Amino acid sequence: MAQILGSQRGRDRLARVGAIVALMLGASPATAQVQLRIGDATRTTYSELHEALRDSTPAADSVLQILRAAGSRTLWPLVQRAASGQGDWNSGLIALNCIAAVRETGSHDSVVQWRERIESGKLTPPPDVDLRDLLPGLHAIELELERARTSDIAVLTALLPRISGGEYDLGDAWVFGRLGQGAADTVAQRFLASSDSRLRIRYLTLLSFSTDTSLIPLLARIYVAPDSFNLPLRIGTRASDGLLWIGTRASIAALLDARGRARARGTYADPRLGHADLDFLGSDSSQVISRTGRWLTEWVGILPGEN
Repeated sequence: MAQILGSQRGRDRLARVGAIVALMLGASPATAQVQLRIGDATRTTYSELHEALRDSTPAADSVLQILRAAGSRTLWPLVQRAASGQGDWNSGLIALNCIAAVRETGSHDSVVQWRERIESGKLTPPPDVDLRDLLPGLHAIELELERARTSDIAVLTALLPRISGGEYDLGDAWVFGRLGQGAADTVAQRFLASSDSRLRIRYLTLLSFSTDTSLIPLLARIYVAPDSFNLPLRIGTRASDGLLWIGTRASIAALLDARGRARARGTYADPRLGHADLDFLGSDSSQVISRTGRWLTEWVGILPGEN
């Protein structure tokens, strides 16, 4: 999995995604770590930034070529070309995620050098690009190296105290989504135990980065009735994002069912919750097409699993 900017539409959407997540996390609007999945027959295709990404298209083939890189030797040049404006920005962001995933110890020195060049202003960014957007991706590389050196538990333990103050970034969130050893369950328990709405939003946003299927019932309940969890109604989109990112047949069926129950309950009936000419549920439904390339009902018919 690689958790991209090419067209202006892609850049606009990336800015919105980054602003939303930054608001929820209490972090700066860094936007490099985005969710992307393609080529997994057991889960939905997913991209926050490609419009309706589908297998066997030129865009998908380009992404897969990067995802299948054997090591960082061919990936760092993509980051360099993106940062210099000589290559595709999307490809550079995907490459950072892939570098994190392969966990090559030599990448640590590269991260240190890149961070120093960005923070010192030694690099001249391409037009309309903030090179600081690369910092969460660089952070994710460090965290993945730390996971390899210590354990998932150690990385989670270091993250948990920083959540209440919002002292973490999208690199932390992306790596959290990859943690095993009960990480999702730990944060879910903290979400349920907290009475602070802002803190619950942070926990829920982290949970939306996880593909742990044990979260399906909780995310579905949140989507049906965010207000019953002391959450603003608009935050229901985080639960929807989480179910869509899990991407199994069970999670997609749960989202379909939750959407029907939310409509029957009138959870999102207030027209002020809509976007453009769509009501809340219609707008949320359109995001499914945008991010996965298919309607939920199509995915239920394609994905393997029990009815």
